Amino acid sequence: MFTGIIEEKGKILSLQRVSKEAIILKIKSHKIVEDVHVGDSIAVNGTCLTVTSLDKRSFSVEVMPETMKATSLQFAQVSSNVNLERAMAANARFGGHFVSGHVDGLGKIIRRQYEQNAIYFDIEFPVELMKYLVKKGSIAVDGVSLTIFNIRDHVFTISLIPHTAMATILGEKKQGDKVNIECDMLMKHMEKLLMSTVGNEPITRKLLLDKGFS
Repeated sequence: MFTGIIEEKGKILSLQRVSKEAIILKIKSHKIVEDVHVGDSIAVNGTCLTVTSLDKRSFSVEVMPETMKATSLQFAQVSSNVNLERAMAANARFGGHFVSGHVDGLGKIIRRQYEQNAIYFDIEFPVELMKYLVKKGSIAVDGVSLTIFNIRDHVFTISLIPHTAMATILGEKKQGDKVNIECDMLMKHMEKLLMSTVGNEPITRKLLLDKGFS
């Protein structure tokens, strides 16, 4: 489990192709490696991966075929920067929102525009994710916890403050770039609940009214 508060920008030092659709990434890090162990979970651009080896200045993770297909790691290149976040600690402040590290789809930046001290991004997203997005709701973009400022058709808008632009790779993104999108998991749990049944009846507005909810 993660929070979407990026701890550090890392850099891909090497990319070893294990097979056509599987790779091993070696990632340079200063802060993350101070308190990480083999087997720990790290979110790399919002994708939950497992540390397989490490030294004092870097760690390695393996990217499996399904993860390659579903995330922007399929476009990873040596020397590219990546967002890094360790799994959340139970005794730490929870500053973002619940992020699982399981990417729901790829988005595409179709507009980048400065608005005084902010950077606005319009991001095109898969239409099947529309049901999980709400204005002022939470979204994780490349692992960064952000607020949706506007939605129209299958495009949502986010705004970066200067700190977020500097501390994450989103500040480096340009029009046409692909980004990982993870929707708010609470919305997905709500959908599952609403699709459940009470006895043999689906949960509908009529059922709730019949049971005394108004």
